[in-house]
Amino acid sequence: MGYRLGVDVGGTFTDLLLIDEESGATHRAKVPSTPGDPSIAVLQGIDLITQRASVDPGELSQVMHGTTVATNAVLEGKGAKVGLVVTEGYRQILQVARSFVPGGLAGWIVWPKPEPLASLENTIEVKERIDARGQVIRHIDQAALRQELERLRTHAIEALTISLMNSFTNDEHELEVARLAEEIFPDIPISLSSKILPEIKEYERTLTTVANSYVRPRASQYLNNLSSELGRRAPGARLHILRSDGGLMGLEVASAAPVNMLMSGPAGGVSGAVWIASQAGYSDLLTFDMGGTSTDVALVQQAIPKVGRETSVGDLTIRASSIDVRTVGAGGGSIAHVPALTKALRVGPQSAGADPGPAAYGRGGTEPTVTDANMVLGYLPSGLLDGEMGLDGEAARGALEPLAEALGIEVERAASGVIDIVNENMFGALRLVSVQQGYDPRDFALVAFGGAGPLHANALGRLMGSWPVIVPPSPGVLCAFGDATTRLRSESSHTYIRRFSEVSSQQVLEELERLRIDAAAELVSQGVAESDQEIGYSIDMRYHGQGFEVTIDVDPAMLTDELLDQTCAKFEAEHERLFTFALDQECELVHLRAIAQGARPKVEALQIEVGDEDASSAVIATKEIYVEGERAPAKIYARSRLRANNRIPGPAIVSEMDSTTLVLPGHEARVDAYGNLIINPVV
Repeated sequence: MGYRLGVDVGGTFTDLLLIDEESGATHRAKVPSTPGDPSIAVLQGIDLITQRASVDPGELSQVMHGTTVATNAVLEGKGAKVGLVVTEGYRQILQVARSFVPGGLAGWIVWPKPEPLASLENTIEVKERIDARGQVIRHIDQAALRQELERLRTHAIEALTISLMNSFTNDEHELEVARLAEEIFPDIPISLSSKILPEIKEYERTLTTVANSYVRPRASQYLNNLSSELGRRAPGARLHILRSDGGLMGLEVASAAPVNMLMSGPAGGVSGAVWIASQAGYSDLLTFDMGGTSTDVALVQQAIPKVGRETSVGDLTIRASSIDVRTVGAGGGSIAHVPALTKALRVGPQSAGADPGPAAYGRGGTEPTVTDANMVLGYLPSGLLDGEMGLDGEAARGALEPLAEALGIEVERAASGVIDIVNENMFGALRLVSVQQGYDPRDFALVAFGGAGPLHANALGRLMGSWPVIVPPSPGVLCAFGDATTRLRSESSHTYIRRFSEVSSQQVLEELERLRIDAAAELVSQGVAESDQEIGYSIDMRYHGQGFEVTIDVDPAMLTDELLDQTCAKFEAEHERLFTFALDQECELVHLRAIAQGARPKVEALQIEVGDEDASSAVIATKEIYVEGERAPAKIYARSRLRANNRIPGPAIVSEMDSTTLVLPGHEARVDAYGNLIINPVV
């Protein structure tokens, strides 16, 4: 037994959570992020948390890391120079793309089409062809291919993608091209579409594989450097990286396929929220993760997060499984401004980030942010991180005064307006994952976390009608907790387009078994025995003739001769839920998928000391705050002093090391057995 460490790198802070695998005891730490090199903050945090816990770093057994390094490479446009090899006739595949233009009415007039991640001048063609059933129609012209690769070498590319037509059915030609490319490009990473995404739709497959090549050198360098430094500090620790779909993968897999960690950071928070809420007895959730730079929201039903087949980062949308997280540029560091043209208050998406940060941080920031507004309204203490990071109330007020002058109102009203607008922005994101997906948010609890989430959670619960609002212990490091409590995951998929009249349940079962073997083998290579694995399946389906698919989860109990009938029934029910109708049309299979997961970590939730309803022993101060348009006295509670069964009537503030919770008037927070704050309206 040893210690598991979860590490989550955010735009403002890097969060760490250390778990004793034997006792379940936890230790937490937050350090400012280092955007120039995120590993610096990670290593500083490891030194800090092991020192605080009096733990020898050599006792660390596993380090689970949620990272934004691949995401940032895309957002900042700082990925590799990618070369692309395609089948003859498909050189413009990335330029042609799909005929979809984002935006509202007349959006096409002003929409600047993003530049492809692999330029046309770095794209070469191969004279070859495989048909849709995997039969070789035209063998590779080796001499012509070598000539083209030699020409591409003069372009100083940093990564190479090979994506040939119909390689999802037969990877023979991609492997042949790769063998020759390795001779000519011995020092750069090569990504094959048949390995990264063995599925139909050549554009999506090519784009996803190019994206993998684009982030691969930077991600690999970061992971290798971190692993090397970690090896010096904690030689016995195994480093695992969080996948976009909420699972873990080993270092080698992450370095080869970093496209699967584009949403690594937000996935950790959702995993942690599911674990915490299940202890409190809730399985249908809306997760609300508000940090310093952005807010991530997701929907969880029956303790299972919704996993989508697309991942979007900025203008890039690729085919890779990820938890269906929606992100808005609304965080504690979001900057408020009044445009000269409209004279209407706006908040975000620009952020003060970690450096210099909000004015209240006292690091030279001067622009008004959401954090500054919360400070002016009296919701924040005089310092964060147990007093290690002081807050400057005068600087926060000074930053908001020009905003108030531009609006012609007092500073408190301007600050209240900033909070109302950022709440509306986050309300819109929560509607995207609930109402617009056919779910009633009133059927879901709202789990709030992140450094800023608990400050806004009560207001969001009221807007959504989502009760109760659950604020877990240590909400500011819940993403790190999710990293530390998730498990290894592997996925194997295959395009299998068959109408139901063309295939039998037994044939589909044989295909699923083949995929299971592949997925299980990858986990075995990472040290997880087959006996410790849990296998799941899903099938992408559509009506024959449709141009899109719906993913249907396949319960192991469905793996019988009735498989096709049962999956068709589930598909039609889901189609009707999503689109309000079903068709009298034959069902069709598109993709089959097997998911292997390792054993769940044995981490027990610690119960807190039991008390009665009176929480007065946890009161540390009383202060005047500005809430709902007027000033009112509010008690401040130290969360560490709260006991199970305590009740906290609003308005009130609950303070702790990594976050602050605001309970609004007309609401009450109850402390459950595990220390969660359960907020409900007072009836």
